[in-house]
Amino acid sequence: MSSRFLLVILLSCISIGHADHFSTDKLIAWCIVPFDSKKRSPAQRVQMLKQLGIKRVAYDWRKENIPEFEEEILQYKRNGIEFFAFWSTHDVAFELFKKHRIQPQIWQTAFSPKSGTQKNKINRAVKAILPLVKKTRELGCKLGLYNHGGWGGEPENLASVCRILRDQHNASHVGIVYNFHHGHNHINDFKKSLKLMQPYLLCINLNGMNSNANPKILPIGQGEHDIEMIKILKKSNYDGPIGILDHRSDTDTKTALQLNLAGLKYISTKDK
Repeated sequence: MSSRFLLVILLSCISIGHADHFSTDKLIAWCIVPFDSKKRSPAQRVQMLKQLGIKRVAYDWRKENIPEFEEEILQYKRNGIEFFAFWSTHDVAFELFKKHRIQPQIWQTAFSPKSGTQKNKINRAVKAILPLVKKTRELGCKLGLYNHGGWGGEPENLASVCRILRDQHNASHVGIVYNFHHGHNHINDFKKSLKLMQPYLLCINLNGMNSNANPKILPIGQGEHDIEMIKILKKSNYDGPIGILDHRSDTDTKTALQLNLAGLKYISTKDK
């Protein structure tokens, strides 16, 4: 399906339709800061989001973005944008969250032990994340274990770590952030994987899905498998947050988000 066709769908009717958590103003924009080819400032980023009708952001960053942390928070507050999540950890950001009284989700790549029995790996993964479990509890933030490949990116392992943290470490605020673009090896068993993760899911980030991650990042609706995977997601009655992403440094973030919005609209027509 051509990008031009998807944009026609978007411009004709940007609203996603019957599933409220798939509506534009409920979606979360993800990977839109260091990947933006236009390198927008916080104020410019907010204007782009307002033009698209997107009101929630998961904030990814690099070292050069640290001086902008506070301005990003202030721009969101002034313009009715929710600072939904923050990638990884940073002491400056944590102090700013307290200062401005916001409590975004913290997304952290799950630990992947390289050796040992399955039980040993789970226990080591639990132990590795405990300091951040404590810190996020103090901040009043949810902590999302983020699938990013390896042992820690497998749904069964993510669910096992979350279960132990909740049952044994008073960590009801800990859950899973699942990314389609890091889940190509789960395409064929997505229904089973989703069932394992669903009690712990804090957010799901969508992506176009081709076999063998070819390419890895693809607009929603242009892949071989994403239509079926999103249908499975809807039928599961998952009603939590949904993210759409840029994640392409050679692309204007606005264009990347537009294509994903158009793809979601296209998929919604397949449900009828």
